[in-house]
Amino acid sequence: MTGMTIGQIARKAGTGVETIRFYEKRGLIPSPARRSSGYREYPPDTVRRLRFIRHAKDLGFTLNEIQDILALRIDPESTCEDVRLRARSKISDIDQRIAQLVRIKESLERIERRCRGQGPSSECPILEVLDQEERKAVPGRGDP
Repeated sequence: MTGMTIGQIARKAGTGVETIRFYEKRGLIPSPARRSSGYREYPPDTVRRLRFIRHAKDLGFTLNEIQDILALRIDPESTCEDVRLRARSKISDIDQRIAQLVRIKESLERIERRCRGQGPSSECPILEVLDQEERKAVPGRGDP
């Protein structure tokens, strides 16, 4: 028998059974054949595909992006440049997130410097600034 059960696949791929079922429902892995017992019988290359998905997720790709990349792999019309463009787009997204995180960090550092760490929390300058920032950041919110 060349096929494996979902539990065997999960152990070899280092993922959970529910994750495999979810990926199957999403179309990230093909639905396997069923044994006469009703158990799913996954081909061994499913382990490789699950590891591919996990690695792509670790690099920041969303499941939709991974699905697109996997589709490129089997599309005879696609090229390495198509895959490269997906990677370049992800790099751009990451650069934007890094810039956003730097802005958030700088803002939080400015707010943190206002607090001496003394007195009751009800008079904490950090809480006061956060309350002000909340009202500024979300139009129509705040105290009536």
